[in-house]
Amino acid sequence: MHTMKIIVNRGWYPTLITVLAVLGVIYKWPVEWVAPALIFILALGLVVTGIKARERQLERAAFRLRQLAEYFHRRFMGDSTLSIFIIIDSLFNIDNPKLWDWARACDMSQRIFNSWCTSFIDRMESDIGVTKLADYLSTYLNELWQITSHYSDFVEQFYEIAAKVEIPKETIDQYHKFVMEYNAFAQNFREHITELKSIARTGIEPPSVKMAKEVVKVG
Repeated sequence: MHTMKIIVNRGWYPTLITVLAVLGVIYKWPVEWVAPALIFILALGLVVTGIKARERQLERAAFRLRQLAEYFHRRFMGDSTLSIFIIIDSLFNIDNPKLWDWARACDMSQRIFNSWCTSFIDRMESDIGVTKLADYLSTYLNELWQITSHYSDFVEQFYEIAAKVEIPKETIDQYHKFVMEYNAFAQNFREHITELKSIARTGIEPPSVKMAKEVVKVG
């Protein structure tokens, strides 16, 4: 049964070519009749095989993109201790009213980000299988890139503040834990974009996914 399935899915055209060739020998069909038919079947089989191979690549790429999006949402958003917004909230413990104003503005942004990311994950789950895979990948790859790009703006702002203002060691340590895990995610995202270039139009360059920087105090 398994062998028959393989023949139907992958080996139908070599099998058909073999059968026609054998019948041609047995019944002594003219070569000028048989050869064009065999060439046509071979070409058709290669085209169909190529299309199916690309579909499998697109399916794997879509699954990988969902994994990356869900990981980002789970590890760097919401109430996760690795969310840059949670790390920013810790600045309220510092006696610096200017930092409080910025942290309050970030708190409002966090609510928008949480809603955006939750909606994004929900739409990915509902659209896969309904939308064409090529369209699905292009649309949601671009949206995940936009989310991470805006998110990186807050990471960079925190880095710039932490490099200038005295911040408690535990906050810096928590930020560095974030940096390690976030950069691993960013690297995976870059590699996925590179892989996608061979099967779909991305319009996004891997280096545009920014890495987070560790805070290094001088002196």
